[in-house]
Amino acid sequence: MTDAPPPLLHTPLHDLHLELGARMVAFAGYAMPVQYPAGVLAEHLHTRQAAGLFDVSHMGQLRLVGPEAAAAFESLVPADVIDLPSGGQRYGLLLNDQGGILDDLMFVNRDRAHGGDLFVVVNGACKAADLAHIQARIGSRCAVIPCPERALLALQGPQAATALASLAPEVGRLVFMSGATFLLACGARTVEAFITRSGYTGEDGFEISVLADDATLLARALLAHPAVKPIGLGARNSLRLEAGLCLYGNDLDTGTTPAEAQLGWAIQKVRRPGGARAGGFPGADRVLAQLAGDAQAPARRRVGLHALERIPVREPAALQTPAGEPAGTVTSGLLGPSINQPIAMAYVRADLATPGQRLQAIVRGKPVPMEVVTMPFVPHRYHRG
Repeated sequence: MTDAPPPLLHTPLHDLHLELGARMVAFAGYAMPVQYPAGVLAEHLHTRQAAGLFDVSHMGQLRLVGPEAAAAFESLVPADVIDLPSGGQRYGLLLNDQGGILDDLMFVNRDRAHGGDLFVVVNGACKAADLAHIQARIGSRCAVIPCPERALLALQGPQAATALASLAPEVGRLVFMSGATFLLACGARTVEAFITRSGYTGEDGFEISVLADDATLLARALLAHPAVKPIGLGARNSLRLEAGLCLYGNDLDTGTTPAEAQLGWAIQKVRRPGGARAGGFPGADRVLAQLAGDAQAPARRRVGLHALERIPVREPAALQTPAGEPAGTVTSGLLGPSINQPIAMAYVRADLATPGQRLQAIVRGKPVPMEVVTMPFVPHRYHRG
């Protein structure tokens, strides 16, 4: 007799999702909305055209506090943490000792002036392991404070700034990858939120961290704006894939290095050979050797693919050369709603990773012609000021 799986957790917006008619699914241990009555396609296109509101409260939020917080965190990620200006945000990679990716995350230098406060957001499925890893590695150098009392909402799309400015006009001063604390006018009450101008759709948008008790009030205030509609996990996935952004567990895992994943841009010059703080992170020797492109260059690379026939190619479809030789594996794939074309991300042999390279995916035993293309599939529209 086997033990029953643990019950699914609920985010603070669970009752609102049900009220809005969401279809709920299990995701990262939570009951999450995969779509609302309008459907995934309508939700995807609405986000590209107006503004979509996402519940991402399953993600992990934590604070690293103390005068050594930045230096300590820099010993775990190959990013420039120490020089990040106040209010600045960066994408980072949490690595294991072999240079494999434990998780990808976002962090903000939120309050350096008051002794050091890094605000970190990690993936929901990884948050328990991430917290244990961070606590074990740097818990003696800074306070590692999880924030389970907070919810996280994402407002994404070309009208996101207008909608959020209706609650707090001053949010317009934020630019892409920056953050600050704001007071949002939600009817009769004011809600304090920490907001970053970031997100995972390729659109201009915001991620909004609030106390769980304020989440429903804020969500209702945003949904009252005519441009804003609720968006589920289905459209969140198709939006991020069109933007060429990785999904941990599909496109990234502990056996994948930054160079294989084409994420070398997340490793700033100061952490590379010749930089003032080169190396010093887990797996640095392997990671930096791969990025140098010498004899240790990785044998595979993450690439984007267009299907040349109107046949969606989904993970984990095998890839071959036109001659039928093994070429790699699809890690994410679907019909891109914005471009009405099947798209995919995959890991392929390094010698096959050049744009224009023809491959074929095996779908239900039949070959589907594919072409390696440059990502993103849909241009990013971040607000850089």
